[in-house]
Amino acid sequence: MDVLREPTRRDFLRTMGLLAGGVAALTSNTPASTANAAPPDLAVASGEDPKALVRKAIAELGGMKKFVSRGDIVVIKPNMAWVRRPEQAANTHPDVVGSLVEMAFEAGAKAVKVFDQCAAETKDHRQAYAASGIAEAAIKAGALVPLTYDLQPAKIQIKDGVFIKQSSVWKDALECDCFINVPVAKQHGVTQLTLAMKNHMGLIGGDRREWHRNIDQALADFASAFKPKLTVLDAYRILLRHGPGGGNLADVQLARKCVAGVNQASVDAYGTTLFGKQPTDIGHIVLAGKLGVGEIDLAKLKIRQVAV
Repeated sequence: MDVLREPTRRDFLRTMGLLAGGVAALTSNTPASTANAAPPDLAVASGEDPKALVRKAIAELGGMKKFVSRGDIVVIKPNMAWVRRPEQAANTHPDVVGSLVEMAFEAGAKAVKVFDQCAAETKDHRQAYAASGIAEAAIKAGALVPLTYDLQPAKIQIKDGVFIKQSSVWKDALECDCFINVPVAKQHGVTQLTLAMKNHMGLIGGDRREWHRNIDQALADFASAFKPKLTVLDAYRILLRHGPGGGNLADVQLARKCVAGVNQASVDAYGTTLFGKQPTDIGHIVLAGKLGVGEIDLAKLKIRQVAV
């Protein structure tokens, strides 16, 4: 018969020894998130909370302090080009943007700016900023959210460009210490998909119509010269049809993912799989690979899948 008794000091020490050994064994056999593990090329977090997803994905890459230093000025570039609500998936999820702002400040940023050049169909950019929920989330987290009406353009040279050799870009994006690209994953009527490299079009300070004469090459050319420190693909909700503007909730799928990486072409390569495609199906991704923007062969990438 079992008899309850007060534990002795020997019992206590023996129990603590067993617990310590068990913790050590668990730690040594956990491959995903050990402190000494080399960061992956891509971190893909899956779960129910967009805020938790982005934090986990970046933690797997080594944490925000790997990208943001104390005193840095940070620019975060979401897609907030459309007068659409978050559930319509035409813009980046506001919780993802708000979390990135918070993390930048936690890492020591001096200032964080969030902006986007809205679509031509969006006559009043303030409407898109408000409807997306991004402006409110970013301001609540402490960011500045300027309209691009108030920004100044500057020129960058694209030495490896095939179609475009220079481009006008908002000066704030060029002069910041850390630029973070945070697109939403969605279908696009011209380029098939709009992911990280396509999201750069919201940085162009001049007339973007010229790009459309050879859009795939233009996107690859620009990506060869403009390289974010961090790319975060919001795939919590993805837009399957009628992109990029969307509007119909029937076109939206809850994918519940966040993909983070240092290389924009690699992030885009993975992003194609969310739509049942391969990187080689998307023209500008193929061209970016040929220009040396980044690795697009998923078999050659170290991809870490984590659940939140």
